[in-house]
Amino acid sequence: MSILKMQAREIFDSRGNPTVEVDLYTSKGLFRAAVPSGASTGVHEALELQDNDKTRYVGKAKFGANAILGVSLAVCKAGAAEKCVSLYRHIADLAGNEEVILPVPAFNVINGGSHAGNKLAMQEFMILPVGASSFKEAMRIGAEVYHNLKNVINQKYGQDATNVGDEGGFTPNILENKEALELLTTAISKAGYTDKVVIGMDVAASEFYRSGKYDLDFKSPDDPSRHISSEALGDLYKGFIKDYPVVSIEDPFDQDDWEAWTNFTATADIQVVGDALTVTNPKRIEKAVDVKACNCLLLKVNQIGTVTESLQACKLAQSNDWGVMVSHRSGETEDTFIADLVVGLCSGQIKTGAPCRSERLAKYNQILRIEEELGGKAKFAGRNFRNPKAQ
Repeated sequence: MSILKMQAREIFDSRGNPTVEVDLYTSKGLFRAAVPSGASTGVHEALELQDNDKTRYVGKAKFGANAILGVSLAVCKAGAAEKCVSLYRHIADLAGNEEVILPVPAFNVINGGSHAGNKLAMQEFMILPVGASSFKEAMRIGAEVYHNLKNVINQKYGQDATNVGDEGGFTPNILENKEALELLTTAISKAGYTDKVVIGMDVAASEFYRSGKYDLDFKSPDDPSRHISSEALGDLYKGFIKDYPVVSIEDPFDQDDWEAWTNFTATADIQVVGDALTVTNPKRIEKAVDVKACNCLLLKVNQIGTVTESLQACKLAQSNDWGVMVSHRSGETEDTFIADLVVGLCSGQIKTGAPCRSERLAKYNQILRIEEELGGKAKFAGRNFRNPKAQ
């Protein structure tokens, strides 16, 4: 495959911030890729270099790992075309997977943390329709629970509480994280899917880590007297797991609070997902495996910078019996690359926002197309989302 021409341009992400788009031309045509951007970024992520020119976009034009990734994504798309196969099939070949698996969608339906302007400290409350028989049914179930949740929130807090955050989830101005779980279980019940839907969370605890402790009211003026220890925070999670169908918690502690991670993972029988902890980086993943800090990798291609390195990170996690959850970023584009990525990697789970906002739905809709293309060969991860290849 010969690259005939390549050019980059500045475009806008879903928050109205500038990002990079790459056009790559081969004899097969034009292949375009756009790069997302995160809000709660870990300190160990690949660098998104900012120009800090306050006269342009409040200093947010960026040129680091995002520029590299744009080229990598476009080359991957061109490679699939050169082989005359779908992108997910090309990725499966690169990963050494003969079959492909459709993922369980983890819909972020209540937004907090850095994704919303409410008081909620924990960043994402997700629903996973693991009891669905297909991806298409999982989408229907997720949408129905989402609309029921809107009604529940509207009745309890009023119309303005149904505004949505960066990822399409509702942003009721609540402080208690338990209240978010109550809203979810009520909506799941009203939709009639108590036996088919479970709950996931992304705590993004690094966002409210303060001098060795955690502040669950970090959006208010700082008051050290309310900070709690990692042990107390871990006990709070265990209460959530006991009282609600919580099966997955991402970033329950700060990205460098290794001991807290290890202690919690050893005592909690759920999926513990590393995002800021592992940043899709093989060196950090290896350390997490060594100290048993978590049991699932959150895979974000723009954290490490290339498709090749993302595949390596995924294989490393899977070879150590970890789950892998493919993820979008809060500042997204209409590019659907990660939809094909999650299918080709057979990771069994994807989070790319609520069933709301077109930059989120673009990914879900692409998986619907893939399911249709696969026809009778389509396999849905379902309740085996943590280890889909074992089904």
